[in-house]
Amino acid sequence: MSERASAVLSAGPSPSPELTGRQKAAALIVALGVDLASRVLRHLGDNDIEAVMTEVANSNRVPADTQKRVAQEFLQTVLAHEFYQQGGLEYARSALDRALGTQRAGGIIQRLLASSQVRPFGFARRSDPVGLSNFLQGEHPQTVALVLAHLLPEQAAAVLGGLPPDLRVDVARRVALMDRASPEVVREVEQVLERKLATNAMLEDARAGGLSTLVQILNRVDRGTEKSIIETLADQDPELADQIKKQLFVFEDIVNLDSRSLQRVLREVDLSRVLPLSLKVASDELKAKIAQNLSERAAQNLKEDMEFLGPVRLREVEEAQQTIVAIVRRLDEEGEIILSRGGGEDIVV
Repeated sequence: MSERASAVLSAGPSPSPELTGRQKAAALIVALGVDLASRVLRHLGDNDIEAVMTEVANSNRVPADTQKRVAQEFLQTVLAHEFYQQGGLEYARSALDRALGTQRAGGIIQRLLASSQVRPFGFARRSDPVGLSNFLQGEHPQTVALVLAHLLPEQAAAVLGGLPPDLRVDVARRVALMDRASPEVVREVEQVLERKLATNAMLEDARAGGLSTLVQILNRVDRGTEKSIIETLADQDPELADQIKKQLFVFEDIVNLDSRSLQRVLREVDLSRVLPLSLKVASDELKAKIAQNLSERAAQNLKEDMEFLGPVRLREVEEAQQTIVAIVRRLDEEGEIILSRGGGEDIVV
């Protein structure tokens, strides 16, 4: 263990047990200061932000020692998670035992297990995608879908691409339609698979699968795999296939287009109405890239149109963005532009 990790782990006692999770989150936000806190809040959902900031607003004053203890607990949990990623649960437990003693280490491990940072099927995430794909071909498609839903999107894409065409379509559909896997089912499947692979894994009741999970996976497979799955799904379940198509390329992904492709897209877009509307809530990076790929006069007109746009309904913005996304998808299918794919099929020469 590094000297820095030992110092952080051993410095200061744990926070008072009477603090609720929401109170600890509020204390941490206060301790971070405005700049860091604002960066953290960007990664939270609206409900979480509302809950934490309500707690902050209701706290007249958070004592300095409370802020310090909460920050220390947070650092300890983060480092425990790093230890887990390096060598698994037993490695993390051993490192914490040596640094803090069994009692304090046990408390941190419990927080780690209770957090959403540790997901099931850790053995699968540490496996070679090709070997894992070959292994899973002998399992039921629902089992394969459950495993893929717990992998990182890049790993799941590699595994999905290695499955036989008929199996990967079935698995893709099951991932999209999956909602919540019960802890009993996850536990049973994980134990069976880990015995087969003779590796270690961790158990957790976690939300797995769903349309967004499949979209993340398909966004990283090669174009041929994606097209095969979508076309087959369109025959089996047209509504599901249409939902997937709408989410495969999101508006902010336009920032990843090369200049030639972006300029081709912009030639199809209504620059006076649709484009200004679509950029109403877009990132500064995307706005800048689009301006760079317009003529000087068109870029100036766009800036003025956006300034005079005034308040608009979010629904109108989303419709304008979807219009442009549809153009991107059509031009991609026609071979007019190139979308970067995870599988490396698209080669520019």
